[in-house]
Amino acid sequence: MEIFQKESIQEDVDDFSPLWKFVTKIEKGAGGGNVTWSCNICTKVCKGSYSRVKAHLLKLKGLGIAGCVAVSIDQIKHMQQLLDDAESRRKNAKPKEVQLPSSSASNMASKSSCSSPFSLQSDDPTKNRKGTLGPLEKAFNLNARDEMHSEIARLFYTGGLSFNIARNPHYIRAFSMATQRTIPGYLPPGYNLLRTTLLQREKAHIEKLLEPTKAAWKQKGVSICSDGWSDVQRRPLINIMAVCESGPMFLKPINCEGEYKDKSFISKLLIDAINEVGHQNVVQVVTDNAPVCKAAGLLVEAKYPHIFWTPCVVHTLNLALKNICAPIDSVQNKEVFEECKWIAEVSDNALMIKNFIMNHNMRLSMFNDNSNLKMLSLAETRFASTIIMLKRFRQIKKCLESMVISERWDLYKEDDVLKARAVKYKILDDQFWENIDYILSFTSPIYEMLRKADTDHPCLHLVYEWWDEMIEKIRVAISKGPHSGDSKFYEIVHDILVQRWNKSNTSLHCLAHSLNPSDEWLQESPNRLPPHRDIEVSRERKKCIERYYSCSSERRSVNEEFASFSAAIDDFSDNDAMRDRGLMSPTKWWVIHGASTPTLQSLALKLLGQPSSSSCCERNWTTYNFIHSLKRNKITPQRAEDLVYVHYNLRLLSRWSPHYNEGESKMWDVGADAFDSMDMEGAAILEIANLSLDEPELESVLFTDEGSVGDETDMDV
Repeated sequence: MEIFQKESIQEDVDDFSPLWKFVTKIEKGAGGGNVTWSCNICTKVCKGSYSRVKAHLLKLKGLGIAGCVAVSIDQIKHMQQLLDDAESRRKNAKPKEVQLPSSSASNMASKSSCSSPFSLQSDDPTKNRKGTLGPLEKAFNLNARDEMHSEIARLFYTGGLSFNIARNPHYIRAFSMATQRTIPGYLPPGYNLLRTTLLQREKAHIEKLLEPTKAAWKQKGVSICSDGWSDVQRRPLINIMAVCESGPMFLKPINCEGEYKDKSFISKLLIDAINEVGHQNVVQVVTDNAPVCKAAGLLVEAKYPHIFWTPCVVHTLNLALKNICAPIDSVQNKEVFEECKWIAEVSDNALMIKNFIMNHNMRLSMFNDNSNLKMLSLAETRFASTIIMLKRFRQIKKCLESMVISERWDLYKEDDVLKARAVKYKILDDQFWENIDYILSFTSPIYEMLRKADTDHPCLHLVYEWWDEMIEKIRVAISKGPHSGDSKFYEIVHDILVQRWNKSNTSLHCLAHSLNPSDEWLQESPNRLPPHRDIEVSRERKKCIERYYSCSSERRSVNEEFASFSAAIDDFSDNDAMRDRGLMSPTKWWVIHGASTPTLQSLALKLLGQPSSSSCCERNWTTYNFIHSLKRNKITPQRAEDLVYVHYNLRLLSRWSPHYNEGESKMWDVGADAFDSMDMEGAAILEIANLSLDEPELESVLFTDEGSVGDETDMDV
């Protein structure tokens, strides 16, 4: 009894392992769980964990330890009671599950059961539910369906998941498979399995699925695109992607932490990527226009003469827009600044209005009461940011005017009254809106070309004619405004565009332009010349052919084939070949009608399937940031690379599926919650501020709360 008196004094030592009180710990093992202890009842010294203490004191057999020889029956009963109490405390200490909401079938059943005034309601809702379900509810198992819905909904709510995941076909397929197949005892994959074994298995599987695309590079050619970025931990990364007619394929991101990113380092990365895909398959390397990238591109050309460095056309156009819309006041740029500074003033006024409204809650509330569209907050690094902001201002002009002429605007005096008055004056200024219209009119051709080039579709062969068309459209637009077509302002704009074109134009553009069978662009202007009659294009084409074919006999053969193609003689004079030039895509035309010139046909099929920009790399940083975010900033670079590889290339493979543009999962990988509708006075409005310029058709897609897809064709950004 002395032992139990000591035990009663120490009763609160361990609530969940009470039998430790009946032994004395002598030494703790180095491994962790095993302890050397002596029994306070029989003084026997043993070694083991708490389970052996329990087996010894309660005389449990088959657990590798002898029972206590001195313990009595009453003592065993007392210790068993302590164990039962401890187990009860353990169960009560566990976090209780939050009850699921009652199902619709239960509600219907409970209503029907309570319809009689004499019916008695049970305290247990499950008994009512089981006893009152009708045959229809039982047949379709509505209770189980509702419980499953509630559990899935809680997964979304507690995990902060995007509602767009519900449109993911893999999410739908997983639950469909679980209901159609009987897998006894199945549990979903856990934390470690998802991030290790399954991830590596999926990556290996995707690599196999991409093999046919890689095999086609030999005939179709491939472009290596690259761009730099810094992740959430400020690690500098360089993105490498392979782009062909089938779409962009993510290869790898390279961690450049601790490296000096000069031309030698960047060229080495590009050459390694070229060797990985096969240098004989690579047509061009596309990067931005930075001097170090240009120098690295020249080193690549020196090692592989048949590979061209091509500056990103989208980056070039964006720089041209910056030169026009935000000119720098310097001695060398004085003339440009004097002619274009009024554009920057209009942009600054629009920015001032936007910031005043966004930074004052009451003013923002007034704006929201008058407009269903939102102000756009665009980063300076976004392509054509000034034009996009002015486009949105033009859309919300009437809303802004209604806001500033309302009584609420004048009666509210808590904010900066003088600033509010200046905002009102500028919004009601007709000249301000006329300037915005004029800016949008003559920059519209640049913006349109930027959008067309900012895609992953083959357009290398179209760049030359796009520049020609764009400059002509700008001349016409400027002549319709306060400046004439031959004014000083037009000369400045024209010179900026020509200088940018000269810096980005390569002989590869000219050769691809020459191999385009379509001649529709020639019909649009009588001053245009076909490629074989244009001196500049012909010179650059010859340079390009010399780099492709070092042997003079091969060059002569290719030039003869080009003469037959450009002059439409021999097999190219066929009626079908002439008619199909404007009806078929360039690659299909060459496949059908180019067999008589096999060398030129092979070259054309490679060049006509290449992109003109590295925008796919820019967009892939969004994917990387989505995966390696602030919430997941401790994920290892290698695992982040694997996740991005799987995520991006799985989306690429999904877009090849014919079901991608059909049904509830239509374009499931685009938009996420950025497409969530906002119900404002019954109007579902699509906020598309985060849309990139690569997919303009997405601006006409509206995802409603019911999950249906509708068209909103009058929206434009």
